[in-house]
Amino acid sequence: MSSTSPELLDRLAALFAARDRENMAPTIAAFEAVLAEHPDDPHVLYEVGGSYDTAGEEDTAAAYYERALDAGLDGDARRRCLLQYGSTLRNLDRFDESLAVLDRARAEFPDSESVQVWHALSLHAAGRSDAAVAELMEVAADRIRTPDLLRYEAALRGNAEYLRSLDRA
Repeated sequence: MSSTSPELLDRLAALFAARDRENMAPTIAAFEAVLAEHPDDPHVLYEVGGSYDTAGEEDTAAAYYERALDAGLDGDARRRCLLQYGSTLRNLDRFDESLAVLDRARAEFPDSESVQVWHALSLHAAGRSDAAVAELMEVAADRIRTPDLLRYEAALRGNAEYLRSLDRA
C-alpha cells in the first residue's frame, strides 16, 4: 500500500485537473516542484511522467513511469501507469517492450478493458493485426452484453480464436 498522504494525492489531483493539454509547460513545472519536495513518491513520479507524456516527451515520460513502478506505485494508479507506459513505449516504436508492459498490466488487472484495448493497439503497431482484432473481439464478447451482440457471441469467440491461431502461425 502506498504511503502517499491523502493531502498529497489531493494536491496532485488538483494539478492534474488544472492542466492545459495544449500547453503542458506550467503543469510540468508544477509537478516538478512537487517532485522536488517528494523525490521518491511513486504517485508524484507517475504524475510527472504523465505530464511529460501529454507534452509529447515520451523518452522523459518513460523514465518517470519506470521510476514510479520501481518505487512501488500501487492500486489504480499502477494500472494507469502500466497502460500509459506501454502506450509510450509503443509510440517510441519499442513494440516488444510495450507488449511486455501491457502483458504485465493484463496479468495484474485482468478486468481492465482499457488495458486490453491498449494491448490490442500495441499488437497492431507491432504488425500483429490478427491478434489485435482477436483481442478486440474478445473484449466486445466479454463486455458488450446487448441482445444484438449476444446473438453472435459464439461466432465472435470462434472468429477471435481463428484470428489468434493465425497469429501463432
